[in-house]
Amino acid sequence: MGIIDINNIDLTIGKTNILKNITVSFDEGKIHGLIGRNGSGKTMLMKCICGFIKPTGGEITVDGKRVGKDVDFPKNMGIIIETPGFIPYYSGYKNLKLLAGLNNKISKQEIKKSMEQVGLDPDLKRHVKKYSLGMRQRLGLAQAIMENPKILILDEPFNGLDKDGVADMRKYLLELKERGKTILIASHSSEDIEILCDTVCEMDKGVLTKIK
Repeated sequence: MGIIDINNIDLTIGKTNILKNITVSFDEGKIHGLIGRNGSGKTMLMKCICGFIKPTGGEITVDGKRVGKDVDFPKNMGIIIETPGFIPYYSGYKNLKLLAGLNNKISKQEIKKSMEQVGLDPDLKRHVKKYSLGMRQRLGLAQAIMENPKILILDEPFNGLDKDGVADMRKYLLELKERGKTILIASHSSEDIEILCDTVCEMDKGVLTKIK
């Protein structure tokens, strides 16, 4: 049993079979990579794990709870899937403060610390609509980590980052692994996967194959 267990997952939308009989287990405290072309099913699988989409068949268990049965959405999970959505006329800090208010688990200092850890200035008053793509990605990662979750689900988290930014984020994710976090990451970059991942699965046309 892993911290994430996926058993015989199928997903059909309309007449399109998007995920096909996927069974895989992801161990706790490791970084797990998902590779595959656009449209291969990576993002849809991540959405199923997070409870955003209900599979047509099969079962997903996260940290001992069945998604869609025991819980609608797994607790203790930080997520970046597709482009993070923020209120454009708020600063980065104000966006995170608003989101943190939903659970009321963390202090202002913890919000600021999460921004500093990904290389953002929490006191910057600039509206998010004026952020670069790389800054938005950093803010998305700050949001994913700010409540100190056990599990991170990261879909292309390095999009828009320059070379130094990618190096910083890789280093930070490896530090999170050292602290016992479980990370599932989808990336187009074979270098990201090679440097970061303990296990690698490839997706092609909705079929998953474990290759490392």
